Amino acid sequence: MKRILGLAFASVLSCAAAAAARAEIVVGFVTGLSGPVSSIGIPNAKGIQAGYAYQSDVDGEKIRLIQLDDASDPSAATRNARKLIEEEKVDILLGTSGAPGTLAMATVAVEMKVPMIALSPIAPVAAGEGGPWVVQVPQPAPLLVQGIVEHMKAKGVRTVGFLGFSDAFGDLMYDSLVQSATASGIKVLTNERYARSDNSVTAQVLRVIAARPEAVMIGGTGTPGALPFLSLAERGFKGQVYGNHGLISPDFLRVVGKAAEGVICPTGPVTVAEQLPETNPIRKVALAFREAYVKANGEPVNDAFAPYSFDGWLIFLDAAKRAKAAAKPGTPEFRNALREAIFTSREVVGTHGVYSYTPADRHGVDERSRVMVQLVNGKWQLLP
Repeated sequence: MKRILGLAFASVLSCAAAAAARAEIVVGFVTGLSGPVSSIGIPNAKGIQAGYAYQSDVDGEKIRLIQLDDASDPSAATRNARKLIEEEKVDILLGTSGAPGTLAMATVAVEMKVPMIALSPIAPVAAGEGGPWVVQVPQPAPLLVQGIVEHMKAKGVRTVGFLGFSDAFGDLMYDSLVQSATASGIKVLTNERYARSDNSVTAQVLRVIAARPEAVMIGGTGTPGALPFLSLAERGFKGQVYGNHGLISPDFLRVVGKAAEGVICPTGPVTVAEQLPETNPIRKVALAFREAYVKANGEPVNDAFAPYSFDGWLIFLDAAKRAKAAAKPGTPEFRNALREAIFTSREVVGTHGVYSYTPADRHGVDERSRVMVQLVNGKWQLLP
């Protein structure tokens, strides 16, 4: 599936003519509109549409947004990234909905020297020629998991079991849990994994329960993240269950039902924007995002994934404004100027956090990007 917004509807030009004559900035966006990660990818797409509705030019220079579907397939994400760079001559990449696909895109971005804003949490990629080319919007896993461990420690929890995806995201969550829990004197008893496409986690849950942890942390996202909750509830687990930011999704709530009642998750402030104090700068941007989302999609937002792509759009807009003063869009010089501008971003207020990137910090956020929420009667409530 391919959707082109803005000037793309005007005409079809050859790549060479477009590169020479265009007066626009071209953004390549990849997401998963089908497949197991679509419960994240579809909201990501709606978030980028909200960003385009919020602002579709940079100081009068039009932005052309090209969207491709990778169908939740990392190999398709790779092909899409190459197509966007080689054929569409994009100035920047944004994407995608899932750590494996995002890492695949990032590898291409570094190789082909195109700046990229990652919309899923990934491990650091090699810097590449000229310096680093990839930043990410989602909060780093250690920052999020630290909130879980602090809550466990405050409640006197001494042991925890882990059950998560058998992929890069699961690795990030588990490694972060071990690091933070060990430092806080909490023992991690299990490291159970399952694939996003699995239909059952009964065996894994039985092993977790057999270890007798006082709490369990889930390292799954979206609708596949519901499986452990359903199985834990079926087996009568009574301890506190902790989730993650990837469960803030209406599709997750629809599938999991009451089995997730009481789960505690770290997430970005946008999830509970109206519950934030008036003095919090994120509140204003988060509420503006909600307005742009309704304008673009004709419905209210009810997930935490759309705001990630919206924040990626804000980061791009901030950098593009400064890069335009250094080079012309559509050139290698502009892509490098855009990269440098991204890595000198300072206090860019988004919906999930306040972003300040450097070559040494590709996450760009601090504790302001994390709040703890609990699911109460099917609604997320801000914890003090």
